[in-house]
Amino acid sequence: MISASTIWYVDTADPSAVLRTHPDPDPVAAAALAGQLYAEHDVRPIMIGTLHGCAGPDRDEVYIGCYPGLTVVCTAEAALVRPTKLPDLLVRPLASEHTYLMSFDAKLHWGAFAHWERGEFRRSFSSTRVDILENEGLPMVWERPFWAGEHPVPWRSDDRPGPQSLPFDPPDFADAANDEWLGFGYRSPGGPGRVGPADLAVCGFTLYPKGRAPETKSTLVARPGTATRRKRGVFGWLRGADRVR
Repeated sequence: MISASTIWYVDTADPSAVLRTHPDPDPVAAAALAGQLYAEHDVRPIMIGTLHGCAGPDRDEVYIGCYPGLTVVCTAEAALVRPTKLPDLLVRPLASEHTYLMSFDAKLHWGAFAHWERGEFRRSFSSTRVDILENEGLPMVWERPFWAGEHPVPWRSDDRPGPQSLPFDPPDFADAANDEWLGFGYRSPGGPGRVGPADLAVCGFTLYPKGRAPETKSTLVARPGTATRRKRGVFGWLRGADRVR
Protein backbone atom coordinates (compact mmCIF):
# COMPACT_ATOMS: atom_id res chain seq x y z
CA MET A 1 0.00 0.00 0.00
CA ILE A 2 1.42 3.38 -1.02
CA SER A 3 -0.54 5.68 1.28
CA ALA A 4 -3.17 5.79 3.99
CA SER A 5 -4.83 8.51 6.06
CA THR A 6 -7.21 7.15 8.66
CA ILE A 7 -8.78 8.06 11.99
CA TRP A 8 -10.15 5.39 14.32
CA TYR A 9 -12.65 5.94 17.13
CA VAL A 10 -12.44 3.06 19.59
CA ASP A 11 -14.61 2.03 22.54
CA THR A 12 -13.75 -1.66 22.70
CA ALA A 13 -10.91 -3.30 24.61
CA ASP A 14 -10.13 -5.70 21.74
CA PRO A 15 -10.53 -3.98 18.36
CA SER A 16 -8.87 -6.86 16.52
CA ALA A 17 -11.43 -9.37 17.81
CA VAL A 18 -14.30 -7.12 16.74
CA LEU A 19 -12.85 -6.66 13.26
CA ARG A 20 -12.30 -10.40 12.85
CA THR A 21 -15.90 -11.23 13.73
CA HIS A 22 -17.68 -8.14 12.34
CA PRO A 23 -15.80 -7.03 9.20
CA ASP A 24 -18.88 -5.59 7.49
CA PRO A 25 -19.83 -1.97 8.23
CA ASP A 26 -23.19 -0.49 9.15
CA PRO A 27 -24.08 1.63 6.08
CA VAL A 28 -26.78 3.62 7.88
CA ALA A 29 -24.42 4.63 10.68
CA ALA A 30 -21.71 5.42 8.13
CA ALA A 31 -24.04 7.71 6.18
CA ALA A 32 -25.13 9.48 9.36
CA LEU A 33 -21.52 10.10 10.42
CA ALA A 34 -20.56 11.32 6.95
CA GLY A 35 -23.42 13.81 7.11
CA GLN A 36 -22.33 14.96 10.58
CA LEU A 37 -18.67 15.41 9.70
CA TYR A 38 -19.29 17.05 6.33
CA ALA A 39 -22.45 19.03 6.95
CA GLU A 40 -21.11 21.82 4.73
CA HIS A 41 -21.12 19.42 1.76
CA ASP A 42 -23.67 17.41 -0.14
CA VAL A 43 -22.75 13.81 0.70
CA ARG A 44 -23.61 11.05 -1.75
CA PRO A 45 -22.90 7.30 -1.42
CA ILE A 46 -20.77 5.83 -4.17
CA MET A 47 -19.73 2.28 -3.30
CA ILE A 48 -18.38 -0.12 -0.77
CA GLY A 49 -14.72 -1.00 -0.93
CA THR A 50 -12.06 -2.26 1.43
CA LEU A 51 -9.44 -0.55 3.53
CA HIS A 52 -6.85 -2.05 1.22
CA GLY A 53 -8.08 0.11 -1.66
CA CYS A 54 -9.72 3.04 0.11
CA ALA A 55 -7.54 4.01 3.08
CA GLY A 56 -5.94 6.94 1.23
CA PRO A 57 -8.82 8.78 -0.47
CA ASP A 58 -8.88 11.99 -2.49
CA ARG A 59 -10.12 15.19 -0.86
CA ASP A 60 -13.56 14.91 -2.44
CA GLU A 61 -14.18 11.45 -0.98
CA VAL A 62 -14.49 9.84 2.44
CA TYR A 63 -14.74 6.18 3.39
CA ILE A 64 -16.27 5.13 6.69
CA GLY A 65 -16.55 1.80 8.44
CA CYS A 66 -18.81 1.56 11.50
CA TYR A 67 -18.29 -1.68 13.40
CA PRO A 68 -19.46 -2.63 16.92
CA GLY A 69 -17.50 -0.44 19.30
CA LEU A 70 -15.21 1.17 16.75
CA THR A 71 -15.34 3.32 13.65
CA VAL A 72 -12.81 4.23 10.98
CA VAL A 73 -12.87 7.38 8.86
CA CYS A 74 -10.58 7.41 5.83
CA THR A 75 -10.08 11.04 4.88
CA ALA A 76 -7.40 13.22 3.35
CA GLU A 77 -7.87 15.51 6.36
CA ALA A 78 -5.91 12.97 8.41
CA ALA A 79 -2.79 13.36 6.24
CA LEU A 80 -1.33 16.05 8.48
CA VAL A 81 2.31 17.00 8.80
CA ARG A 82 1.41 17.99 12.37
CA PRO A 83 -1.25 15.57 13.63
CA THR A 84 -2.05 17.83 16.60
CA LYS A 85 -3.67 20.19 14.07
CA LEU A 86 -6.49 17.71 13.49
CA PRO A 87 -9.76 19.71 13.60
CA ASP A 88 -11.69 19.37 16.86
CA LEU A 89 -14.69 17.94 15.02
CA LEU A 90 -12.57 14.98 13.94
CA VAL A 91 -10.90 14.42 17.30
CA ARG A 92 -13.99 13.11 19.09
CA PRO A 93 -17.22 13.24 17.07
CA LEU A 94 -18.56 10.06 18.70
CA ALA A 95 -17.52 10.62 22.35
CA SER A 96 -15.19 7.66 21.96
CA GLU A 97 -12.72 6.48 24.59
CA HIS A 98 -9.77 6.56 22.20
CA THR A 99 -9.02 8.37 18.96
CA TYR A 100 -6.14 7.11 16.81
CA LEU A 101 -4.77 8.88 13.75
CA MET A 102 -2.44 7.03 11.39
CA SER A 103 -1.16 8.33 8.05
CA PHE A 104 1.72 7.56 5.75
CA ASP A 105 2.97 8.10 2.21
CA ALA A 106 5.56 5.52 1.16
CA LYS A 107 6.67 7.55 -1.86
CA LEU A 108 7.58 10.47 0.38
CA HIS A 109 8.95 8.20 3.13
CA TRP A 110 6.67 10.04 5.54
CA GLY A 111 4.59 8.69 8.39
CA ALA A 112 2.53 10.11 11.26
CA PHE A 113 0.39 8.94 14.14
CA ALA A 114 -1.43 10.42 17.12
CA HIS A 115 -3.51 9.35 20.10
CA TRP A 116 -6.21 11.13 22.09
CA GLU A 117 -7.88 9.65 25.16
CA ARG A 118 -11.44 10.89 25.77
CA GLY A 119 -10.52 13.90 23.65
CA GLU A 120 -7.33 14.67 25.61
CA PHE A 121 -4.11 14.63 23.60
CA ARG A 122 -1.59 11.94 24.57
CA ARG A 123 1.00 11.38 21.83
CA SER A 124 1.88 12.40 18.27
CA PHE A 125 4.74 11.84 15.87
CA SER A 126 5.41 12.83 12.26
CA SER A 127 8.59 12.61 10.21
CA THR A 128 10.35 11.86 6.98
CA ARG A 129 13.47 9.70 6.98
CA VAL A 130 15.53 12.77 7.90
CA ASP A 131 13.30 15.43 9.45
CA ILE A 132 11.15 15.06 12.56
CA LEU A 133 8.13 17.28 11.87
CA GLU A 134 6.28 16.71 15.13
CA ASN A 135 7.14 14.79 18.28
CA GLU A 136 4.77 15.59 21.14
CA GLY A 137 3.75 13.71 24.26
CA LEU A 138 5.44 10.78 25.95
CA PRO A 139 6.82 7.99 23.73
CA MET A 140 5.13 4.64 24.25
CA VAL A 141 6.73 1.33 25.15
CA TRP A 142 6.12 -0.24 21.73
CA GLU A 143 8.22 2.54 20.12
CA ARG A 144 11.47 1.46 21.82
CA PRO A 145 12.63 -1.10 19.22
CA PHE A 146 12.30 1.51 16.47
CA TRP A 147 14.36 4.11 18.30
CA ALA A 148 16.88 1.39 19.20
CA GLY A 149 17.54 0.65 15.53
CA GLU A 150 15.85 -2.75 15.43
CA HIS A 151 13.83 -1.77 12.33
CA PRO A 152 16.45 -0.15 10.06
CA VAL A 153 15.63 1.66 6.84
CA PRO A 154 16.09 -0.57 3.77
CA TRP A 155 18.51 1.81 2.06
CA ARG A 156 19.50 1.04 -1.51
CA SER A 157 23.15 0.27 -2.18
CA ASP A 158 23.68 3.65 -3.89
CA ASP A 159 22.04 5.61 -1.05
CA ARG A 160 24.15 7.26 1.61
CA PRO A 161 22.11 8.07 4.71
CA GLY A 162 23.16 11.25 6.45
CA PRO A 163 24.01 11.59 10.13
CA GLN A 164 20.53 12.97 10.87
CA SER A 165 18.69 10.04 9.26
CA LEU A 166 16.28 8.28 11.58
CA PRO A 167 16.91 4.63 12.49
CA PHE A 168 13.58 3.52 10.99
CA ASP A 169 11.33 4.11 8.01
CA PRO A 170 8.51 6.47 9.10
CA PRO A 171 5.74 4.63 7.17
CA ASP A 172 6.68 1.44 9.02
CA PHE A 173 6.73 3.32 12.33
CA ALA A 174 3.23 4.67 11.71
CA ASP A 175 2.02 1.25 10.60
CA ALA A 176 3.38 -0.25 13.82
CA ALA A 177 1.22 2.22 15.75
CA ASN A 178 -1.82 0.96 13.87
CA ASP A 179 -0.85 -2.64 14.65
CA GLU A 180 -0.37 -1.82 18.32
CA TRP A 181 -3.70 -0.04 18.65
CA LEU A 182 -5.93 -2.03 16.30
CA GLY A 183 -4.25 -5.38 15.82
CA PHE A 184 -3.38 -5.13 12.13
CA GLY A 185 -1.05 -3.28 9.82
CA TYR A 186 -1.52 -1.82 6.36
CA ARG A 187 2.02 -2.60 5.24
CA SER A 188 2.90 -5.69 7.26
CA PRO A 189 1.49 -9.07 6.22
CA GLY A 190 -1.08 -10.53 8.57
CA GLY A 191 -0.44 -13.91 10.11
CA PRO A 192 -2.91 -16.78 10.47
CA GLY A 193 -6.12 -15.62 12.11
CA ARG A 194 -5.19 -11.94 11.85
CA VAL A 195 -7.46 -9.47 10.12
CA GLY A 196 -6.05 -7.39 7.28
CA PRO A 197 -7.13 -4.26 5.40
CA ALA A 198 -8.47 -6.35 2.51
CA ASP A 199 -10.88 -8.05 4.94
CA LEU A 200 -12.51 -4.84 6.17
CA ALA A 201 -15.28 -3.19 4.19
CA VAL A 202 -15.81 0.58 4.24
CA CYS A 203 -18.67 2.68 2.85
CA GLY A 204 -17.66 5.33 0.34
CA PHE A 205 -19.10 8.80 -0.17
CA THR A 206 -18.41 11.65 -2.57
CA LEU A 207 -18.32 15.17 -1.11
CA TYR A 208 -19.86 17.85 -3.33
CA PRO A 209 -20.01 21.60 -2.69
CA LYS A 210 -23.33 22.43 -1.07
CA GLY A 211 -26.13 22.50 -3.63
CA ARG A 212 -24.00 21.07 -6.45
CA ALA A 213 -24.53 17.34 -6.09
CA PRO A 214 -26.06 15.65 -9.15
CA GLU A 215 -29.67 14.60 -8.86
CA THR A 216 -30.31 10.95 -8.12
CA LYS A 217 -32.55 9.19 -10.60
CA SER A 218 -33.90 6.57 -8.24
CA THR A 219 -34.71 6.14 -4.59
CA LEU A 220 -31.89 4.51 -2.65
CA VAL A 221 -33.32 1.62 -0.67
CA ALA A 222 -31.12 -0.77 1.27
CA ARG A 223 -31.63 -4.50 1.13
CA PRO A 224 -30.81 -6.35 4.37
CA GLY A 225 -27.89 -8.73 4.38
CA THR A 226 -26.11 -7.13 1.44
CA ALA A 227 -22.82 -6.28 3.14
CA THR A 228 -20.05 -8.79 2.55
CA ARG A 229 -16.31 -8.94 2.92
CA ARG A 230 -15.96 -9.08 -0.85
CA LYS A 231 -15.26 -6.06 -3.01
CA ARG A 232 -18.79 -6.36 -4.34
CA GLY A 233 -20.70 -4.78 -1.47
CA VAL A 234 -23.54 -2.80 -0.04
CA PHE A 235 -23.30 0.16 -2.40
CA GLY A 236 -23.25 -1.96 -5.55
CA TRP A 237 -27.04 -1.96 -5.49
CA LEU A 238 -27.13 1.78 -4.87
CA ARG A 239 -25.23 2.97 -7.89
CA GLY A 240 -24.80 -0.10 -10.09
CA ALA A 241 -21.01 0.17 -9.97
CA ASP A 242 -18.41 -0.89 -7.49
CA ARG A 243 -14.83 0.34 -7.68
CA VAL A 244 -11.90 -0.26 -5.43
CA ARG A 245 -8.71 1.60 -6.18
